[in-house]
Amino acid sequence: MRVLVVEDEAFLAEALQSGLRREGMAVDIADDGATALENVAVNDYDVVVLDRDLPGVHGDDVCRHVVATRPECRILMLTAAGRLSDKVDGLRLGSDDYLVKPFDFPELVARLFALRRRGPAAHPPVLTFADVRLDPARRDAHRGADPLRLTRKEFAVLELLLRADGAVLSAEHLLEKAWDAHADPFTNAVRITVSTLRRKLGAPPILHTATGVGYYLATAP
Repeated sequence: MRVLVVEDEAFLAEALQSGLRREGMAVDIADDGATALENVAVNDYDVVVLDRDLPGVHGDDVCRHVVATRPECRILMLTAAGRLSDKVDGLRLGSDDYLVKPFDFPELVARLFALRRRGPAAHPPVLTFADVRLDPARRDAHRGADPLRLTRKEFAVLELLLRADGAVLSAEHLLEKAWDAHADPFTNAVRITVSTLRRKLGAPPILHTATGVGYYLATAP
């Protein structure tokens, strides 16, 4: 899952980035509204975690822009404005969820996964293909009865391939969705991650390469 955290309190933004990365998400930070709009214009985010009271461009204006230009992107407002009227206003602006500070981190994580399941194409909580089973919320993956010991990136790549439902995903797409904005576009990280994931998935092989195109899941090449 690719997430943009829009928060002008540096300590909180960095804590959120660190915590969400531990949950296997790719996380970028914007500390003002203008930077948030720049990031949204060039990156394909699944969810924007958005503070309302931002310097420069107000969070409400960021919300309106995301709704108008990236309708497939979910918005979770994370703000200290906790009155009922604030919540109603935020939801009417187009946000998909509203969480008031202070908050419990596990609740934020659960809400993000719930929003991801409600993306442009709804997905079940548990993803399956052949004898592979992956539960994104519980960070749990199995092949048959055997647990898969995956790194965060391997888990993210497998989740993306499962969600693709057999479609071929390019290395560029995987890099965009599973890594953050600091990833080198010329890196071999995707190829290496796919190679180690293929080895951990074992036999019979289900992770295949479409030469010059990308990667896909199938019971046969």
